[in-house]
Amino acid sequence: MSHLVEGPYFDDLAVGDLFDAPSITLTGGRAAVHQSIVGSRLQLGLDEHMALAVAGRPVADPGFVTDLAIGQSTAVTRRVVANLFYRGLAFHRLPSIGDTLRTRTEVVGLKQNSSRPTGLAALRITTHDQEERLVLDFWRCAMLPLSAPDAQTGHADDLSSIGTPPATDPFVASLAAEWDLDRFRPPTGPDVVPGALWDLRAGDVVTSAPELVRLSLNLAHVHHDEYSQPAGRLVYGGHTIGLALAQVTRTLPQLLTVAGWHGCDHTGPVREGDTLVSRIQVEGVREVSGLRVADLRVLVKARGRDEDRDVLDWRPVVVLR
Repeated sequence: MSHLVEGPYFDDLAVGDLFDAPSITLTGGRAAVHQSIVGSRLQLGLDEHMALAVAGRPVADPGFVTDLAIGQSTAVTRRVVANLFYRGLAFHRLPSIGDTLRTRTEVVGLKQNSSRPTGLAALRITTHDQEERLVLDFWRCAMLPLSAPDAQTGHADDLSSIGTPPATDPFVASLAAEWDLDRFRPPTGPDVVPGALWDLRAGDVVTSAPELVRLSLNLAHVHHDEYSQPAGRLVYGGHTIGLALAQVTRTLPQLLTVAGWHGCDHTGPVREGDTLVSRIQVEGVREVSGLRVADLRVLVKARGRDEDRDVLDWRPVVVLR
């Protein structure tokens, strides 16, 4: 008798369930493939000599790290219909090339939908390195199908309270204390002040979507299988976020790194071949241990011949010298 390995349906889950994934080492080869797909221009992730001078080690691009952590969390969401949000993502340590990441995903809330045979699963995701140092901690919410249209679970958790604001200040303070920031010499960029706004004209086409999914260990059927949904294969949400980050790094080349995300909502589907373009807003700027920390809001649209459509509302916390 054959057994289908499809991942859990919504009604298979219970609060407190834990899921692990294969650990993965951050190699230069994997980092190069990731950069070739999303195009991040963060200086410390590109220039190993500068990274060694500043941090004493070859630091990994934060977008590469988050993509792997999200991908590892899909052990519970192979059958995902949609990802609704990410909340409270905070870096506790920026790992090095050569570190190995291990991610554990816990089900922390469940709510069955009344209008369709699906449910919402709130997940807490924690990523550690090979020395058990905490790297990332965040929440995401995935919509999963029921195993049968008439299945009743009784799950009715209030998911609006899931997650906490990202505690990024300790991470920023550790950079100021441990890194030789006088050696950080990025290109000059525009002034980052509250209210600053950049509407980009040049977009980025979405390519190599299955390759990024495989690289990041993402198991979601909808990103691999053209026939998993009537409307066809969807692009992994981290791909859209990665292209948005690349557009931020082109606009603000003086960025040191990303400290976290207040949140991220996928406001529309993205498909391979779409062209994405961002509006970047500065919502606030503060100083932490001599470094400038900016709260951004990045609104991304998929460009169309007749009209653009909203696809992403991302609120990263970035660090500037």
